[in-house]
Amino acid sequence: MQKFKAVPVVCVLLLLTACGGGYQTRVLDSPATAGLKPHQKPYTVNGQRYQPLASHHGFVQEGLASWYGRKFHGRKTSNGEIYNMYAMTAAHKTLPLGTCVRVHNLANGRQTVVRINDRGPFVQGRIIDLSYSAANKLGVVGPGTAPVKIVALRYPEQDAGGRTVYRSIARNPVSSYAVQVASFSSGANAQRLAEELRSRFGAASVYRSQVNGNDFFRVRVGKYASLDAAESARLSIEGHGFNNCWVVAMD
Repeated sequence: MQKFKAVPVVCVLLLLTACGGGYQTRVLDSPATAGLKPHQKPYTVNGQRYQPLASHHGFVQEGLASWYGRKFHGRKTSNGEIYNMYAMTAAHKTLPLGTCVRVHNLANGRQTVVRINDRGPFVQGRIIDLSYSAANKLGVVGPGTAPVKIVALRYPEQDAGGRTVYRSIARNPVSSYAVQVASFSSGANAQRLAEELRSRFGAASVYRSQVNGNDFFRVRVGKYASLDAAESARLSIEGHGFNNCWVVAMD
């Protein structure tokens, strides 16, 4: 059996400003993530592995929010932007960068919309790190943290009156998921792996896509009705030696 092991590279994310100093951060490269941008690939922070989501559709999460301000003002964020403590932005560990989320402060009922442009917070129990302005609107600056609910939104659009609006995404718009095991520049190599995976797991397909004008052949296993089922399959596949697989939405 051919094993596909991730080869860690010393590739520090642009900057995890929400995390502060002292964090050792690496992006993990593997055949499954070929063709992806660095901020879309799995990464580790002090040995803890994080897998950025392929889609923000239907994402809802509850937990603790914190905020970061002047100490990081003017530094680069994970997507390369300069952190502006007065902008309505935030850091999240796995949501796709650029995602807009509505943040509800469950302690006082306030809510606001922020755009994810950074990674973090890497403190146990915290799910989102708000900019100073966002934290101020939500009443989080004083206490420092607050229980929140975050809901992923569609990308901003203009209504008939020219105002910017965000519409919530349906809770379960994705009908199926698969486990991506590898990605090749060679279609023949992808087909060989797919045949091996079919013999082991019953279903595997090759999907052709283009990234910056280059062809990639992605090998995926299964068609699962729920994210939980796909995640369970991913763990099983990795248990057979196919490391650093990840779950993708099929449609």
